[in-house]
Amino acid sequence: MTNPRQIAFIALRDVHKGAYADVALDRVLRKFKLPDSDRRLATELVYGSVRRLRTLDALIDQLATKKSHQQPPELRTILHLGFYQLRYQERIPPSAAVNTTVELAKENGFSGLTGFVNGLLRQYLRLKEKSPEPLQLPDNPVECLGILHSFPDWIIQVWLDQIGLVETEKLCEWMNQTPTIDLRINPLRTNLEQVETALASAGILANRIPHLPQALRLTSSPGGIQNLPGFTEGWWVVQDASAQLVSHLLDPQPGEVVIDTCAAPGGKTTYIAELMQDQGKIWACDRTASRLRKLQENARRLNLHSIEICTGDSRNLPQFYNIGDRVLLDAPCSGLGTLHRHADARWRQTPESIQELSLLQKQLLSHTSNFVKNGGVLVYATCTLHLAENEAVISGFLAENPEWQIEPPAVGSPYSVYSTPQGWLKVWPHRWDMDGFFMVRLRKTNDSG
Repeated sequence: MTNPRQIAFIALRDVHKGAYADVALDRVLRKFKLPDSDRRLATELVYGSVRRLRTLDALIDQLATKKSHQQPPELRTILHLGFYQLRYQERIPPSAAVNTTVELAKENGFSGLTGFVNGLLRQYLRLKEKSPEPLQLPDNPVECLGILHSFPDWIIQVWLDQIGLVETEKLCEWMNQTPTIDLRINPLRTNLEQVETALASAGILANRIPHLPQALRLTSSPGGIQNLPGFTEGWWVVQDASAQLVSHLLDPQPGEVVIDTCAAPGGKTTYIAELMQDQGKIWACDRTASRLRKLQENARRLNLHSIEICTGDSRNLPQFYNIGDRVLLDAPCSGLGTLHRHADARWRQTPESIQELSLLQKQLLSHTSNFVKNGGVLVYATCTLHLAENEAVISGFLAENPEWQIEPPAVGSPYSVYSTPQGWLKVWPHRWDMDGFFMVRLRKTNDSG
């Protein structure tokens, strides 16, 4: 059982029954040992087919007599795999994509429909010869972008309202790329030059990232992260550039008390400790004990000692009232800024889930702001690009709490490039080539009692 397409089919079958794409893929890859090249292909086929679901369904709708939702679910999955290879995998010859998909149908109970599968895929190839875009697209710009780039209409609308048609299309294209891997160097154990040299000696290429003093982006495939030089020595941790930016905006200082209110799995917590030279006290709070264990593992590997764990919901931790010099609220969110990393997130979130999250974010901000000492700082951050989870949460909070005000990055600060006229930072992925993020630094100006 080492056929990467069959492996991808098994994982996708589970995804269509409700499993998370990464969990389903991991489960099947652990079960069957594949060579690296086959493993990469299976991964690409699973994530690609999930990402491009709407486009692949539109092709079935256009070319077959029965619409995609009327096809037997497993046959629909097989067709997705075939169309994905023909449309998005330039390295796979069209004949190989067609033949392996026909074979997949035969092996999975659709022997009687191999002619149908073969005919449908070849029909697509004939259309492709006549026109660079075989897919028929509607005139409505929201639907057109949604079908072409495979997003729900409501997400397209959220972006269109903020950045317009041209930039929304660029953002869609960016979100469908394979994500990069960024490292954050631990300055207490090593430096950029040492890590660059060690990676180069292992044949791994990496680039520095502007404005981020400890960031490296891997530009070649690293294989297993844990096998890279410096992992066991705690020289670095994987963390996207945008997420690194959040800890810089917090600007923690040695000897302070810092409370990270939704800390797990701990990327930002450990960076706070490094920026404080591991001097002071960091309370890492989260309501999920299993995810806090991951934070503890990372802290141990990075050899950090200033982090204390607190399991609990940050809406109910009165012991922290008025003790924090700085508080970070990296709020639970819809993740609309990181859709490239989570293949199925675009299909799991809904306008209703956004409203629920917005309510939770407001509650968390209202409660955790009590943790900040008079004159202290709170940073609110999310990895989403939805106004209801970002700007609306902050505007509402400031309207009700006049003793708080936005503290924008200083003019000339490297982070001011992401700054908006309102003083918050917004990272649009297609502009800066990093995850989408919103972050704002707030200062408590007087004692509200």
